[in-house]
Amino acid sequence: MALAGSVVELQSSSSIKKKTAVSRSWILLDHDGRGTILDVDKYAIMRLVEIHARDLRILDPLLSYPSTILGREKVIVLNLEHIKAIITADEVLLRDPMDDDVVPIVEELRRRLPRETAAGQGQLGEEEACAQDGEEFPFELRALEVVLEAICSFLDARTRELETATYPALDELTSKISSRNLDRVRKLKSAMTRLTNRVQKIRDELENLLDDDGDMADLYLSRKLTVSSSPASSYNAPNCLYSSPNLGSKIQRSSKASATTVQGENDVEELEMLLEAYFTQIDGTLNKLTTLREYIDDTEDYINIQLDNHRNQLIQLELFLSSGTVCLSIYSLVAAIFGMNIPYTWREGHGYIFKWVVIFSGIACASLFLSIISYARRKGLVGS
Repeated sequence: MALAGSVVELQSSSSIKKKTAVSRSWILLDHDGRGTILDVDKYAIMRLVEIHARDLRILDPLLSYPSTILGREKVIVLNLEHIKAIITADEVLLRDPMDDDVVPIVEELRRRLPRETAAGQGQLGEEEACAQDGEEFPFELRALEVVLEAICSFLDARTRELETATYPALDELTSKISSRNLDRVRKLKSAMTRLTNRVQKIRDELENLLDDDGDMADLYLSRKLTVSSSPASSYNAPNCLYSSPNLGSKIQRSSKASATTVQGENDVEELEMLLEAYFTQIDGTLNKLTTLREYIDDTEDYINIQLDNHRNQLIQLELFLSSGTVCLSIYSLVAAIFGMNIPYTWREGHGYIFKWVVIFSGIACASLFLSIISYARRKGLVGS
C-alpha cells in the first residue's frame, strides 16, 4: 500500500510539473520579429511588462475566463480561445508557443511585425521616410491585427469542417432513420453548439469594443507613450525636421495638430475600421453556424413528421386489429353459446340450424367490422 501510494504521489507530482511547465512557457517577439523563448513564472512576467496579477490571471490556462481584449496603461491583454498574449508598444508575449494551434501565429507574427518600409528606407530621402513613417500602423495594432486574423481564420476553418461533416450526415439521416445516424447527428449538433458559443463570445467582445470609443482608445499604446514623453520628444526629432526650414515648420505645425488629435478620446478611426473588418468576418462565421442550425432544425422537423406518420400508421393498424379482434370474439361467443346449449335431441335432423347460426354470425361480425372501419374513415381516424 505504501509503494502504491508513493507511485500515485510521483505520478501526481509529474503531472503537476507538466502543467507548471506549460503555464510557464512564453515567447517574446520584438518589433523586428525576433523571438526569445521564456520559461519564467507569472511574477517575472508581471515585472517584465508591468501588469497586474488580476490581468495576468486571465491568461492562466488552468482557469476558465471568457474571451477578452483589455487595454491597460502599457499593455493589451488578449484571451481569445487558444491565443493568450500580452502586447506592449514594441513587444509581444505569447503563451504556449509550442502548441500546434499557436505555432502558425508565431510564424505570422515573425513575418508581419517588422516594418515593411524598414528595408527600403535607406533608398528613400529623409522627407519621404518621415512621411511614410507616419502612415504606418502602430506596432500594437499590427500585432492585434495578426491575432484577430488568426482567431477568425481558426474559427472559420472549424466551421467549414463542421459543415463538411454535418450536411452529408443530415442527408443520410433523412434518407434512413437509424440509431447510428441519429447518434452521429447528435454529436455533430453538440459540437456545433459549442462552436457557436465560442464564436459568439468573440463576436460579443469585438462588438463591445466597437461600441466604446474609450476602450478602443486604450488600445493605442504608442499614442499614450508618445503623449507621456512629449516634453522630451523634440530632442529626438529626425533630421528631416531641420533639413528644410519650410518642411520643418510644416511638420512642426502638423505635429502640433497631431498632438491635439492624439489627446482626443475619439480618434480611433483606423482601429475602428480594423475591428469592423474582423467583426464582419466573425459575424459571417456566426451566420454560417446559424444557417447550419436552421438546417438541422428543419431536418429534425422533417424526421418528426416522418415519425408522426409512422405512428399514425401504427395506430391505424392497431385500430384494424382491435376491431377484428372484437368481431372475432363476438363470432366465437355466438358459436360457443349455440354449440353448448342446443339440446342433444335436436341434433338429429336439425343439424342445419347450427350451420345457419354460424353463417349468420359470421356475416353479422363482418358487417360490424366494416361498419367500424367506415365510421373511422368518415371521422378521419383512418386514411382513405
